[in-house]
Amino acid sequence: MKVRAKWRIVILVLFFFSLWQTGFFDPNRVAKIQNIGPFLAGMLPPDTTILPQILSAVYETIVMAFAGTLMGGALALILAVFSARLLAPPPIMALFRTILALIRTIPAILWALIFVVIAGFGPFAGVLAITFYTTGYLGKLFYEAFDSVSSEVLEAVRGVGASRLQQLRFAILPESANYILSQLLFIFEYNVRASTIVGLVGAGGVGYLILALVQSLRYSGLLTTILVLLAFVLAIDFISSRVRARYFT
Repeated sequence: MKVRAKWRIVILVLFFFSLWQTGFFDPNRVAKIQNIGPFLAGMLPPDTTILPQILSAVYETIVMAFAGTLMGGALALILAVFSARLLAPPPIMALFRTILALIRTIPAILWALIFVVIAGFGPFAGVLAITFYTTGYLGKLFYEAFDSVSSEVLEAVRGVGASRLQQLRFAILPESANYILSQLLFIFEYNVRASTIVGLVGAGGVGYLILALVQSLRYSGLLTTILVLLAFVLAIDFISSRVRARYFT
């Protein structure tokens, strides 16, 4: 009990130290919280005149997320094959797991910045950013799913002299298919939101519109954009969760 009490004190001290380091005890910064009132007042009433522009940007966001999810999922599947312990020799497995770890280390918004510099502003850079982030995220999940396939299933396939490619085709992929599809649906939900974030650095989608509205102080249009985006995200979450519950549980 004394050890637990000491750890609680340590955590509490670290918590207050982190607050102090980030300015929560600075009276000048804390006083600025009162700006939230005028900010919220400026958002009302919502500006419905820009609905066509918002719907166009949301459409672009969903298209970016869909394309990036499928491209990233395909690349993740390929890299996962070479990263799976059951399919690849140890040196190859270590190399491809390192590649996936490197890809996964870079967040989506940093990928977006990289591709905006390379390819310029617009959804093309956004799709590439989402593709690379999705590859790193799903690649790890896929090779872990491959390595979790029942040893009894693998032994049955190996018993008839199946090669590693045949083991992948007739045992590992069929056993992992539901999990793979379920994770693709989940990452698509996430990528719709990620598409909003990458747009803030000029990679297309509704994020680019949000940035323009904030910079021009059009807070009523910002509220409308947030509400429309929220409606689309909730609809996608609902549909995706129903599909997963019906077919992948």
